[in-house]
Amino acid sequence: MKTNFKIVKVILLVSLITGCSEDFLKVDPQNKYLSTNFYVSENQVFQGLVAAYDPMQWTFVDGFWTSTVMLGEIWSDNANAGGDNSNFDQPGWQQIDDFTATPTTAEATSFWKKNYYGINKANQVLNNVTITSEAISQYQAEAKFLRAFYHFDLFRFFGPVPVITSQPAPDDKSAKRNTMTEVFTQITKDLEEAIPLLPLSYSADFSGRITKGAAQALLGKVYLYWADMKNDDVALFDKAAANLKAVVTSNQYTLVDDYTQLFAFGAANTSESVFEIQHSSEVPADFSTPFEFINGNMMVQLCGIRGLCSNHPLYIEGWGFLLPTSSLYNSYLADDVYRREASIISQTELALGGCNVSAAAQNPLDFQGYWQQKFANYKSYTVPNGGEINVLKDANQPVIRYADVLLMLAEAQVRGTGTDAEAMTYIDLVRERAKGPGNNTGNFKTASTLMTEQGWSLLEVIWYERRAELAGEGDRWFDLVRSGRAAASLFPNGDVRNANFDNQDLYLPIPQREIDLTGGGLTAYPDASLFQ
Repeated sequence: MKTNFKIVKVILLVSLITGCSEDFLKVDPQNKYLSTNFYVSENQVFQGLVAAYDPMQWTFVDGFWTSTVMLGEIWSDNANAGGDNSNFDQPGWQQIDDFTATPTTAEATSFWKKNYYGINKANQVLNNVTITSEAISQYQAEAKFLRAFYHFDLFRFFGPVPVITSQPAPDDKSAKRNTMTEVFTQITKDLEEAIPLLPLSYSADFSGRITKGAAQALLGKVYLYWADMKNDDVALFDKAAANLKAVVTSNQYTLVDDYTQLFAFGAANTSESVFEIQHSSEVPADFSTPFEFINGNMMVQLCGIRGLCSNHPLYIEGWGFLLPTSSLYNSYLADDVYRREASIISQTELALGGCNVSAAAQNPLDFQGYWQQKFANYKSYTVPNGGEINVLKDANQPVIRYADVLLMLAEAQVRGTGTDAEAMTYIDLVRERAKGPGNNTGNFKTASTLMTEQGWSLLEVIWYERRAELAGEGDRWFDLVRSGRAAASLFPNGDVRNANFDNQDLYLPIPQREIDLTGGGLTAYPDASLFQ
C-alpha cells in the first residue's frame, strides 16, 4: 500500500519446543498478542485490516513472480512470456504460456498462497472482533470486499475452489472444491453486505481503500462472469447491469481525457480509477526480506525492454517479459492508432527514435517486434542502492477503470434485458476518448458505424473494445474463458501451442502440496460437474 497505509505484520504465535523436561515445557507465550486477544480496539482492527490488504500488492512470492496482469496477458493471445534468449528464463511462466503447467509449477503455488493468505487475514478481521462501532462496521465491510476479491481471483485462476470463511483447524485435511454456484454465492453475499457500509470516497491519505463504487463495480463484474458461465443467465446479467449502472450514476468517476496519461510515470488514482492496487517504495526488492513483503511493483522491472540502449531518454533496460504479440498489434483498427501506441512499443518506433535494441537479447521464440508500454520501466524511478533489483518502483496497478465499467455495463445490457441504444452510448464514450485528447464528437467511428463497416454484432464491438481498451492490463484471458472463446481466439491459424491445449488448461492446476495434504480431496483441475 502507499506510505501512509503501512503494512502491519502481526505474529500471532510461534513456539519452539526442545528437550524433554516437564518444567522446561511449561513456558509462557513470548508474544504479546494472540488472535484471541488482539482485535480489542479500533486501532488493532484497522491494523488487521491493513494486513488483509497487503497480499494484493505482492508481485513476488517465495521467489516467484505472481502478477495477475502477466497471467491474464501471457496466458492469452495478447502476449508471450519472453525473457532471455535461452527460452529457459522463468520456466514456470514459459509453461503457462505453452499450456504445459503442472501441479508442481511454482507460479501456481504462489498465486494459491497469495490469495488464501489474504482470505485468512480478512477472516481474522471478520471472525475475531468482539467490539462494535461505526468504524468497525466499515473495516469489516472492507474485509468482506477483500475476501470476495481473493476468492474471485482464485476462481479465475483455478476454477471452483474451496470457499474459506473461518479458520480451519491445523489438522483439518478435508478441503475440497466448492461448486461454481457456491463460490459465486459467497462472493456476491460478501459484496452485497459490504456495499451499504462503504463510503463513496476517502481523503488522499487513504487512496486505495475500498469504496462503495469499487465494491459495486466488482459485484457487477462477478455477476457478469457468473451469468456468462451459467449459460448466459439473463437475470444475472441484469444484476450485473444494476450494480455497474450504480457506479455510473454515482458521478464519482470520469474518463481521463488523454488515454496516454493513464499509465504515464507518476500516474496514480486518476479520476478513472475505480479500484486500484497501491504500490509504494517503502520496501525494495533486495531479496533479503521475506519475498511477500516487497511493496514495490516488480512487474515493471520484469517486463521492461530487454537489451535496450542505455541512452534512451525515458526508459531503462528490463528483463523482457510480457511481450505483446503480432495478433494484438494487428487487431487494432486503422483509426485506433492512439490506443495502440499507448499500449505497445514497437521495434520500429524505438529504431526511429535512434535507440538500438539488441536482437540477440530477445527470446527468439516469443519476440515478435513489440514490448508492453503500460508498465514502462522509467528511468525516473528511484535507485537508492544501485542495481536493477533495488529500484523502488511504485507504479500502481489499476484493477477496474471507469472505461472497464462502461464496457461491462454495455455488455450486461446487451446480454440482459437492457437496450442496445443505451449500451451504445457507453461504448461511444470509450471510443470518443480513444481518438485522442479533446472533444472528438463527429470525429470518431461510433459503435453503430463499426457494426456496419465490420459486419459485427454489437457484442462483437464490445469484445473488440475490451481487447483494445484494456490491452496489457490482464483481462484478456479471463474474458476469453468466461465467454467460451479461448480456444478459437488462441488458435485461429494452427498455433503450435494447440497441440498442448486441453480444456483443463483454462485453469491453473492446484499445487501438488495442497493435493497431497488433503489426501487427494483437492483435484489438480476442476471436474465439469463443478460448473453448476
